[in-house]
Amino acid sequence: MTATAPATPADRAARGKAARTAAPRSSHADWVTPAERPDPIALLEAQAESRVPELVPIRYGRMSASPFAFYRGAAAVMASDLADSPASGIRVQLCGDAHLSNFGGFASPERDLVFDLNDFDETLPGPWEWDVKRLAASVAVAASGRDWPRRERRAIVRETVRGYREAMRDLALAPTLDVWYSRIDEQELERQVRALSGEEGLARFQRGTAKAKRKDSTRAFAKLTHRVDGEPRIASNPPLIVPLREMLPEREADQYAAGMRELIAAYRATLPSDRRGLLDRFRFADMAHKVVGVGSVGTRAWILLMLGRDDDDPLFLQCKEAQPSVLAPYAGASRFSQQGRRVVEGQRLMQSASDIFLGWIRTTGIDGRVRDFYVRQLWDWKTSADVDAMTADGLAAYAGLCGATLARAHARCGDAVAISAYLGSGDACDRAIADFSAAYAEQNERDHQALLDAIDSGRVNAETGV
Repeated sequence: MTATAPATPADRAARGKAARTAAPRSSHADWVTPAERPDPIALLEAQAESRVPELVPIRYGRMSASPFAFYRGAAAVMASDLADSPASGIRVQLCGDAHLSNFGGFASPERDLVFDLNDFDETLPGPWEWDVKRLAASVAVAASGRDWPRRERRAIVRETVRGYREAMRDLALAPTLDVWYSRIDEQELERQVRALSGEEGLARFQRGTAKAKRKDSTRAFAKLTHRVDGEPRIASNPPLIVPLREMLPEREADQYAAGMRELIAAYRATLPSDRRGLLDRFRFADMAHKVVGVGSVGTRAWILLMLGRDDDDPLFLQCKEAQPSVLAPYAGASRFSQQGRRVVEGQRLMQSASDIFLGWIRTTGIDGRVRDFYVRQLWDWKTSADVDAMTADGLAAYAGLCGATLARAHARCGDAVAISAYLGSGDACDRAIADFSAAYAEQNERDHQALLDAIDSGRVNAETGV
């Protein structure tokens, strides 16, 4: 049997250029609301069927706050809209929800601050264009509420795609291991901030990173726990944080907590061997349900308090429910039947550095239903940019950084040479996706208004301020 020779860079570039025939770069400008477009509120209601009913009004309340808040929670809506959009046929591991607020800083295993994508709930293989359009449209939505000229807002969106295109060009020329090792660390962030904002801006950035580095399990322990009969326990703050002991009768709660040892052992098996040994140094102490995010509100999310050497040596883990990706109906089902594993495997592929406790678990909940979860540290230097406070220049620089970061994630698991050849050296795709993003931002505003109308009519219940 003769082995097939791997495609050469020239072959891969030719494939990318040939893809322009099936999907011309100018075709990415198109967005016209289809006559038979699914009702966006109906799509959100369908998602709500698998969520905690008491928490769904909080989700609607958070999404109603602004068009950008709606966009954050409407990944399922946009997935439906992108399903029939032009695509080059070049697939990568998608983030699935690559909007501006899903990028940020966090700690690497080496205890360096790195900047990367940080949400992979919807990750799945699919067309690279879907992630780029999701990101670019989020920039358009974020800019649309600002008192900036239309031309300036468009230029900011174009900077997003330019950042992706130019980074992909560099990655296409880089050695394979260099692509894998590539990351945006604190020193690179400082260099970019100094170039854009000078010493004053750098000082603000450094204060922010210093604050982020204090956001870890020790900080969570101080903020989220108190003493009960001398033992550390997670403090109640309903409906946002509800300890297990308040959700079940005392005897049942004790039995469920006792069973956590078996569940932790199952989760432990998904970790590398060195991390298993580290986890073994901690014992389970308490757990609580915690409301998280915007789009994730209503899914089951637990926080686990683990204690190490003594009662002042905490580790907080977050166990977050993983449901099938919103992309699955359009991009195809995951090869992993365990949805928590789908999230973890996608994250490990795309991130330059991942949480040392990243793993997955399948368990039967307190309602008797089997669900999948992924596990990570609750806080580990996690920080995100305040998009609303950015100047136009600041948002443009940040959007370009996010575009470049997305390119690096795609290059780790996709064909950077083919994607770069498709994009080309000019700005054809930049202009086209900027057109799409402007039109889709207007669509998002209509969808946001549809949610407000649904709340006013009583179709959906919303709880604001929570």
